[in-house]
Amino acid sequence: MPLPRDLWVTPLAGVVGGYLASLAGWPLPWMVGSLLAVIAVRCLANRAFSELPGGRKAGQWLVASGIGLHFTSEVLEQVLSHLPVIVMGAFGTLLLSLIGIAILRRAGVDRATAFFASMPGGASEMVNLALRHDAQAARVAAAHSLRLLLVVLLIPALFTWGLPAVSAPTRAPVDWTWLIGLLAAGAVLAMFWGRLKQPNPWMLGPLTACAVASASFDLHLGLPQGLGQFGQWLIGCALGCHFDRAFFRSAPGFLARVLAFTLLAMLAAAALGEALGWLAGEDHLSLMLGMMPGGITELCLTAEALQLSVALVTALQVLRLFLVMFLAEPLFKLWCKNHV
Repeated sequence: MPLPRDLWVTPLAGVVGGYLASLAGWPLPWMVGSLLAVIAVRCLANRAFSELPGGRKAGQWLVASGIGLHFTSEVLEQVLSHLPVIVMGAFGTLLLSLIGIAILRRAGVDRATAFFASMPGGASEMVNLALRHDAQAARVAAAHSLRLLLVVLLIPALFTWGLPAVSAPTRAPVDWTWLIGLLAAGAVLAMFWGRLKQPNPWMLGPLTACAVASASFDLHLGLPQGLGQFGQWLIGCALGCHFDRAFFRSAPGFLARVLAFTLLAMLAAAALGEALGWLAGEDHLSLMLGMMPGGITELCLTAEALQLSVALVTALQVLRLFLVMFLAEPLFKLWCKNHV
């Protein structure tokens, strides 16, 4: 049975966008280019072309596996030695959500919507919590989607074009015997993680499986370049399907305030990362990148492209994600209790 015609539009637009972006020398071309191309097609045609079924999960699975392979035994030792800095950085970025809460509350946005829309990660989980606490779930989802778009478009570009050019890293060896087993293990762990209703299973499951195996057996392996680009393309296409004309027309005042506090949070994260790097004597660029508001996938890919500490950025992002997941609702209840 042939696939619906519309199902081909999104991947084709993503391929064209990724290829043109790679010719132009854009950072993370297969993710950024495909994202912009899919958004452009959906807005110009004013139609909600279909997302590739399972595309985002598959892209996260491949990208997370490649990130996990960076965690060799030497890298894991460095992460453990930097644990106090990582904890301070994760808590520091969590506090940046106060910027968004203050801006939205001053504009008259209700307490629950302002709170969950301002959290620095866990978009789907924040929407679920918003529904539980009678917030405007559509606005919470819009805030997280717009923040994701800004992070994907701005952060790789600012870090790439704001730093001296780096030579391409030496490609890690590819061992398909190990990779096939690790990819399968990551998929199984992701499905198990998802059954437990835990956050971001297709990112954290494969990342954990590959990181544990890489550190335990000191593998020093990597994914083939084409497989990593394929994962980026899948993620870019999936992200682009969040946006259309209706999204950009909805609540323009609210989206403008989300834009403002996201940019302010980025500036504050850069300042905090610089200060923390100076105080602790650590790599300030990796700390700045790891503390940026946004998704673990995009920021870790940026670290990899710029040869920054992928492990440090990943550790900051993973810890922040868990802090958001487990602290958001208790903190919101405490805030409501103190302002009855």
